[in-house]
Amino acid sequence: MATVVQTDIVNEQRPAVRGLATSADRKWPLVVGIVVTIGLVVLSLFVGVYDIAGHDDGWNMFFITRVPRTIALVLAGAAMSIAGLVMQLMTQNRFVEPTTVGTTEWAGLGLLLTMIAFPSAPIVVRMIGAILFAFVGTIVFFMFLRRVTLKSSLIVPIVGIMLGAVVGAFSTFIALQTDMLQNIGIWFAGSFTTVVRGRYELLWIVFILLIVVFFIADRFTVVGLGKDVATNVGLNYNAVIFTGITIVAAVTGVVTVVIGSLPFLGLIVPNMVSLFRGDNLRSNLAWVCIVGICIVTLCDIVGRTIVMPLEVPVSLILGVLGAVVFVFLLVRQRRNG
Repeated sequence: MATVVQTDIVNEQRPAVRGLATSADRKWPLVVGIVVTIGLVVLSLFVGVYDIAGHDDGWNMFFITRVPRTIALVLAGAAMSIAGLVMQLMTQNRFVEPTTVGTTEWAGLGLLLTMIAFPSAPIVVRMIGAILFAFVGTIVFFMFLRRVTLKSSLIVPIVGIMLGAVVGAFSTFIALQTDMLQNIGIWFAGSFTTVVRGRYELLWIVFILLIVVFFIADRFTVVGLGKDVATNVGLNYNAVIFTGITIVAAVTGVVTVVIGSLPFLGLIVPNMVSLFRGDNLRSNLAWVCIVGICIVTLCDIVGRTIVMPLEVPVSLILGVLGAVVFVFLLVRQRRNG
């Protein structure tokens, strides 16, 4: 009788043991990802032409340049990746992100016009101009999607790229007329070279926006299921879309002013995470941040070392990597019908 009772107790405890094992299996990859991310961040702090240990003011330069640059890598990588994920959920399209719908080009136009109207304006005023134009450009894109029925998901980013090209051409024309073409080239270089103490602090704004996304992630997930589903569960579909557009525009505007263009980052990271973890925004947020930080930091380290003492802009490396991933997604979608 005692043996039977003991067997029953063991059988009752097995589901709990299996649950603990499953929970542990889910957590250890995240722990590994965090460790790898921290390793890349630490490596970024000690990679560069300037010899920190060999100069008297080495550690002073370390906190003036290396630390701000690494913080910028972390914030920009996580923010642009989350912005891409939010846009993909709102549009229900895996090929959409700020640089494939023209949001970055609109932000650049706002930055240019602000500089022309207020030549001595501080960086905060430039940022506000970039955010406002990024917001308007994203609204224009979403209004187009609502009024035009597209049979192929590939048409959406094509239309966005065309719209961005038109806005970019208009910006170039204005820059030529006002002798600011060189400034446009610098702004869209997408390089962390100019990030120093006193310049990167605006990126903490995107950190606040990331926290907001974490709090309302479930709403974006529901919106990704469609307007009818969101309305049926009592969600204000238009309000969530408006909130998402505002967050994307703010993130794009701030990153464009401080860093420049980071092409395809919002396309690469969410798709890589979705391939392995599905489309639940809540469960994918941490992974999207981790992968985004790792990719940007790794690209920056490669850019700093491949032609040292010169630097290759991060945007160039991301552009090549993003093009490869974009083609892979197209081929994969065609194979899956």
